[in-house]
Amino acid sequence: MSLISSNPHKAIIYWLLTGCLLIYVMVVVGCLTRLTHSGLSITDWSFMGSMPPLSESAWQERFEKYQQSPEFQKVNYTMTLKEFKPIFMWEYIHRMIGRIMMYVFLLGFIYFLIRKRITRTMWPRFGLLFLMGAMQAVIGWWMVYSGLQQKPAVSHYRLATHLMSAFTLFAFTFWFALQLIYENHETEEKHIRKLKPWAILFFVVLILQIVYGAFTAGYVEGDASKIRPGHIFNTWPKMGDSWIAEQVTMKTSFMENILENPSGIQFMHRTLALVVCGILITLWVKSNKLQLSKTQYRAITVLIYGLTIQFILGVLTLIYQVPVIMGALHQTGAFFLFAAAIFLLFLIRQTSYTTSGGTR
Repeated sequence: MSLISSNPHKAIIYWLLTGCLLIYVMVVVGCLTRLTHSGLSITDWSFMGSMPPLSESAWQERFEKYQQSPEFQKVNYTMTLKEFKPIFMWEYIHRMIGRIMMYVFLLGFIYFLIRKRITRTMWPRFGLLFLMGAMQAVIGWWMVYSGLQQKPAVSHYRLATHLMSAFTLFAFTFWFALQLIYENHETEEKHIRKLKPWAILFFVVLILQIVYGAFTAGYVEGDASKIRPGHIFNTWPKMGDSWIAEQVTMKTSFMENILENPSGIQFMHRTLALVVCGILITLWVKSNKLQLSKTQYRAITVLIYGLTIQFILGVLTLIYQVPVIMGALHQTGAFFLFAAAIFLLFLIRQTSYTTSGGTR
């Protein structure tokens, strides 16, 4: 915190970190929206948003619109107005958080522009930040719109795209804030550069694992039974009675099995969890042989503890067949692991720049 309090860009840093917090909240509420099957409850889209139903007639109007959707007609045809209200509110809150985030970024930018706090080097980053924010909104509607057509389900590909666009927006915003925080900070320990290949490998595999987490949570496109991969083989460490269930290889090609086979997708998610653990253990062992600064050591320690908790949450989420709270905690764990991995990569990159005499 001392690096921020004495930083000339302190206000912008806090603004960016507030944006990071809002992205995290939006991801968690999005997870809860999915777990409560609320994502297709609002059948229209307004850029500026709208007031929630405040009267019984307004609720009835919203419910009548939902009754025209494929989800109601094919899945929730027995749903009452009372049952509709909570799923509507989850989706409404999710959308409103997105709009609040837009207002925070836009109004903050206008304020800092008027106060002449934005330097010339910041302009490209701000341009990319707003472009990514706009794309996140477009991808969100693209995902929801697909479920409002003939098939009342969202493809696992679209779900993963929406999730990763949010993670990417967070990564860029967090990295931007870190650049400002450490702008004039010299790094004393250079040894962490030796961990760069393992840190990059961990980050890449972690991203792949998060993508498969989204695949596991979504409906597999073309699967007539609409089975979510996370709701089958709810045993661990084996898949039922086998280490590799027969269903994992039921499709004709390898790519089909790992991308469009519910059993294959779950197997990949299980396997990648072990790979992520193996890479991080290797990184941790190698780091113990180096002289690192307290910040660098803590970054690796947070990853170790974070991954341990996340692994346990993943197993419990599977065994208990994805209860809402457990599923939300599991996604939260993925988010914080992602943030910690970005911080470690930033420390490594910053050390490289300091050593070579480069400027950011």
